[in-house]
Amino acid sequence: MEKVAIIEIADTSTKLSIYQTQNGRYKLIRHEEDNVDIANDIKEEKLLKPKTISDVVGILKLYRSIVEESGVKKIIALSSGPILHARNQRGFFEEVYNNTGLGFTYLSEDEVVKHIYTSVSNKIDNSKGSIAYVSPSCTYLIKYNRRTTLGYTVVPYGYENIINEGKDFEQMKALFLEKLKAKNFALEGGEPFVGVGNAFINLGRIAKKIEHYPLEIDNNYVVSNSLQKKVTNFVRTLDIEKMKKVKGLMEDRTDVLLSGLAITSAIYEYYQIKELAISTASIRDGVIAGSISAEIQERFSDLLGSSFDNIHEFTKTEFSNNIRVVNMAGILFKQLKVMHKLPRAYVKPMRVAAYMYDCGKCVNFDDYEKHGFDVILNSGLCGVSQKDLLLGAFICVCQTADNFSLSQWMKYKDLLTDEDLNAVRKLGVIVKLAVALNGSQKMVVTDVLCDILGDSIIMKLIVSSDPSYEIMQGMKVAKDYRIFFKKNLQLI
Repeated sequence: MEKVAIIEIADTSTKLSIYQTQNGRYKLIRHEEDNVDIANDIKEEKLLKPKTISDVVGILKLYRSIVEESGVKKIIALSSGPILHARNQRGFFEEVYNNTGLGFTYLSEDEVVKHIYTSVSNKIDNSKGSIAYVSPSCTYLIKYNRRTTLGYTVVPYGYENIINEGKDFEQMKALFLEKLKAKNFALEGGEPFVGVGNAFINLGRIAKKIEHYPLEIDNNYVVSNSLQKKVTNFVRTLDIEKMKKVKGLMEDRTDVLLSGLAITSAIYEYYQIKELAISTASIRDGVIAGSISAEIQERFSDLLGSSFDNIHEFTKTEFSNNIRVVNMAGILFKQLKVMHKLPRAYVKPMRVAAYMYDCGKCVNFDDYEKHGFDVILNSGLCGVSQKDLLLGAFICVCQTADNFSLSQWMKYKDLLTDEDLNAVRKLGVIVKLAVALNGSQKMVVTDVLCDILGDSIIMKLIVSSDPSYEIMQGMKVAKDYRIFFKKNLQLI
């Protein structure tokens, strides 16, 4: 296991991210971010001021100390944004190196596109579509197909520098639309559209407040065109003092909130976007994914499975049997299809619950199924919709039927249906049975064949050794099975 640090100097901040890495997998374990307005210096005189240089060097010294104390073996130092246009940027980087030993690499536009695309591809499961990434100083528009970028363009306005050109929302939006028309860059309007960056995250967070959305998850939250318009109209009606009271946003400045919404509104309008999925993708995630895994493309065949493996890499023990439980749950879902009568759309949330069936043990072993609900919702799993993640959390809880709480279910009533309620209860039993059939932590049961005889179902276990323990554990599920499947369970 190795630690890798990424240090960034960007438009308006410096950032330190420390990752734990192992076997081509990674986990963010520390993140620091400090505001330094480099872009403002360059805007005024194309020159970094002595105080700004001193501030950045001081912060980077602290970052270097943190890195050394954390036992980091590899440091990746990157810069991006308008710093390239500073007349004294060479002297600045020399002073940084002399004081910290950090040699920074400036990211080209091609490299930014590569890292953003890689990060998006590891967070949202779309094989084809378009990406809009709004940074403080510019906006990238990227189109991709079959996991390959087809082209991109860069609009020279982001949520910071467009403020210098437009006095209000309408002026900023019109200015951005004018630049889009001049670029004349065609995107696939009918394909999935992904929004990246603080401007889109703020759009999503306000949208969730407006529609009273019950989940506080940013990644893969879908914002329709009509909801985007509601957000924009709502923010535009607020005075400055009320705007400052909007909580939970990525930026605490009201001016960049409005400028960001002007840009996102222009993108929706120009490309006639019906709905857009927001992603928490970032340059640093793309950098770390590309730097530690030479076989990154292998993950794309099953993004959810890759996300499982990433969690498993840092949580597995000698007793872990999560993969076998997922496989057994899949077998049972097929064998019991004539009884549960659920569509394949429920396979993905069942996989989530089966793989994460014991994740609540990291909180407390007692009632770990209940604790698993919050762990799953906050797991950061990728390749799954927010609704499927929620269903997976409820299926995990329903491993024990008595754990189900109707009042908890009602909190999410706007996202869930009566069919979902029937599904999570049945799938909870299937996952519990899959766990039982892997009870000895070995691959004793390799397959299951089912026969329905009257009011009973006979499960014949295909085994590699004595299944006595698995049968004993499996029969403990018989009571719940009878309640939700209306059949008596027999294991032989």
